[in-house]
Amino acid sequence: MSSRTVLGVTAGALIIAGGAGGYMYWQQADSVNKQDAAAKAAATEFAHDWSARTLGEATYIGTSGKGAADNFATTTAALGKGPIKVDVTKFNRDGKTATATLHVAWTLADKRTFTWDDPIALAKQGQSWGVKVDSSTSLWHPKLQASDAFLVHQENGLRGEIRGAGDSGIMINQKVYDISIDPTKGTDASIGQLQNVLNITGLVDKLHAAKKAHSQALIPVITYRQDDYIIYQNGVEGLDGVVVTSRKQPLAATRTFAQPLLGGVGPVTAEMIKKHPNTYRAGQIAGLSGLQAQYDATLRSTPGFTITPRSNTSTVLFGSKAKNGKNLSVTLDPRVQNAAEKALESQKDKPAAIVAVNVKTGNVSAVANSPSYGINRALTGRYAPGSQMKIATTYALLTHGFDPNKVVPCPQSVFVNGYRIGNFEGETAGHPKFTEDFAKSCNTAFVKASSDFSDTELQQAAHALGFGVDWSKQVGVDGVFAGNVPTASNPTDRAVSVFGQGRVQGSPLAVAVMSGSVARGSMIPPALVTSPAPGGSRTAKPLNKKAVQELRKLMRNTVTHGTATAVKKVPGGPVYAKTGTSEWAEGGKTGVNGWLTGWQGDTAFCVLVEDVAKGKSGGDTAAPVAAKFLTTLANS
Repeated sequence: MSSRTVLGVTAGALIIAGGAGGYMYWQQADSVNKQDAAAKAAATEFAHDWSARTLGEATYIGTSGKGAADNFATTTAALGKGPIKVDVTKFNRDGKTATATLHVAWTLADKRTFTWDDPIALAKQGQSWGVKVDSSTSLWHPKLQASDAFLVHQENGLRGEIRGAGDSGIMINQKVYDISIDPTKGTDASIGQLQNVLNITGLVDKLHAAKKAHSQALIPVITYRQDDYIIYQNGVEGLDGVVVTSRKQPLAATRTFAQPLLGGVGPVTAEMIKKHPNTYRAGQIAGLSGLQAQYDATLRSTPGFTITPRSNTSTVLFGSKAKNGKNLSVTLDPRVQNAAEKALESQKDKPAAIVAVNVKTGNVSAVANSPSYGINRALTGRYAPGSQMKIATTYALLTHGFDPNKVVPCPQSVFVNGYRIGNFEGETAGHPKFTEDFAKSCNTAFVKASSDFSDTELQQAAHALGFGVDWSKQVGVDGVFAGNVPTASNPTDRAVSVFGQGRVQGSPLAVAVMSGSVARGSMIPPALVTSPAPGGSRTAKPLNKKAVQELRKLMRNTVTHGTATAVKKVPGGPVYAKTGTSEWAEGGKTGVNGWLTGWQGDTAFCVLVEDVAKGKSGGDTAAPVAAKFLTTLANS
């Protein structure tokens, strides 16, 4: 055999040997890949089951699926039922063991996402790979100990305060006590006693309903100011199932102070949560009415929270600090507000209102209502203003050169297009000068004096004084009514409008703005909420100087010799005023409201007393209330 042949055979043998080795190498690589894939599949399956909250379906070594699922539920209960996304980010296998890193993204109730990396171990048992559970550590977070759990601590920031003129405290944070019932611990005897102590019925029924529904949620009962809670403290504390917690929330000086303007604060209602599910949650404190509700987004604090291991609460895994709410700035002056509320005490919850406006600034300094818990009639009420509108009628006359010393008869009645118009209680004054007609508030004289008015004459004059123009943006209070003086539709409509009847309407604030304009000599749209900054311009618009000077004399004469003598001798300087008595009809009923508007010094005001006794006027009913207001203010 030649050497060439031998070499050929040797080379062929080498080729065969090399092929066998390559095949063996390929088999080994394939086996490795299959083991890697199987181990990684176990990690991926676990991540998927965690995301789906089906932990009982994963494969474990060292515990059962149920054991792992139960442990997961206990450990993570505080994190809530939000969406979870778990992904395998790292993986390594060494023989029959492997490690993987899972990235967990857990969406919490407030839509924030708690994320962490969780290392896990895997092992092969028989032909299967599974997640290896070590009884000395937690499977769910690297900083949790065995049998540990996540703990969520809520931290509520302070609600913003309502600050008044000169940064005075209108509604400031003070201590309150929430009384609730724990249905898991309450008994008929203990909750029955709570009913008796607090004089609140139906609490035992609520306890029964919660027990029947197997509810563990606290049942809110009532919130007390600190001074009020002291009265009930001994009878409440120690009762089975009665939970008392303290916190701070904004409170006014008294329960009735500036109500219902300011409104109230309390636990959110089910209706609020349903309407704004992304804003409110059960147990949260929010504004329920008035400015507290309107500006809740400003005043509301942003809750903070921390997530820690139960075993070591100093280790913060995730969280954020609470943020206090922002303050609301208003123009209310506590001194003026207190005087207004003191004056309304005489009404004993009869519907009435007082509004005060600072003459220099146009800012609203007092908003008082009676009853104190009811509608905000001072700002939102819609009433026929009656003879208060004679201020605007007179301004219209004077701006066209009318002489207030002109004789204008005051007959008992006049007819306009066949419609009879009369005076209050059928009064007549013969043939006086207009100055006396104004002081005595003679309707028929005003109809005669304004007989050549155009259909828009009164409207233009009222608007110049701030009555009937839209300044709701500047005030910053929902529902505020600036008044309405429609274009007259016929001679009768025009005639009754000049003394504030027919279709003319106004709120006590609208009337007070009119008086403030006369006192100032210019119209400035009123303001009440100043921060957040309201919209609209507050540029002063000058009035006719001569007309304003004459109108001031007429309003002063009304106090000294007319229908407003009840405020003649009050302390604090001269008072300028105009009384009003307006008729109303509603639901088949008729009645009369009493009014008085005017100013003293830098305080313009309007007093309304609803549904006064038959035969009584604004001078008889509203003027004495105004006298009480001005006297209290002067002496404060």
